[in-house]
Amino acid sequence: MSSPALLAATIGLAYLAGSIPTGVLLGRLVGRDPRAAGSGNIGATNVTRTLGKAAGAATLLVDVLKGVLPTLWAAGQGQTWLAAAAGLSATLGHCYPVWLRFRGGKGVATAFGAMAALTWPVAVLSALLWVAVAVITRIPAVGSLAAAVAFVGLSFWDGQPAETQGLAVLLALLIVVRHRSNIAQLQGRTRPPRPRRAPPSQRSKP
Repeated sequence: MSSPALLAATIGLAYLAGSIPTGVLLGRLVGRDPRAAGSGNIGATNVTRTLGKAAGAATLLVDVLKGVLPTLWAAGQGQTWLAAAAGLSATLGHCYPVWLRFRGGKGVATAFGAMAALTWPVAVLSALLWVAVAVITRIPAVGSLAAAVAFVGLSFWDGQPAETQGLAVLLALLIVVRHRSNIAQLQGRTRPPRPRRAPPSQRSKP
């Protein structure tokens, strides 16, 4: 397969893998939509709040794998730039899934997965920082933003390839963009958003 065709196939498949709405699918199994409660987000944090710890853990695991598997596959082709493209595309799929009208999660777990596939020490250290900051501040969004900064700092400090460093920068920017509302709340400019209402066909019955 030629490089342009391989790149297009990789981006497309990685996006589709990333766009699997894990939290929403688990919610349908138990008859509750995480988009209709809590923060309205489909990520592991809100799934834990709305569906319970088991569902939250399952969502976290699958969302991480959505970043790991496409990136690992692309890395197996022997081209770091292709793996970086797959990691970014998978994370974009999680954030903007076509199945949910491009209203997805914040991208943190899938970004961790993509980084872990390319440089697991950077991903592990960033994850530990996320845990520490989230526990200290009791605000998961602050931990996510700290981890995004760590992606970049650790990638450059560790001397990762330029493609991996570029991916770290793009993932960090994406995470910051997806946390705009959280940043505004932290700055006291807005109130916490009201949860999005799910389509009538997807709301749980009383």
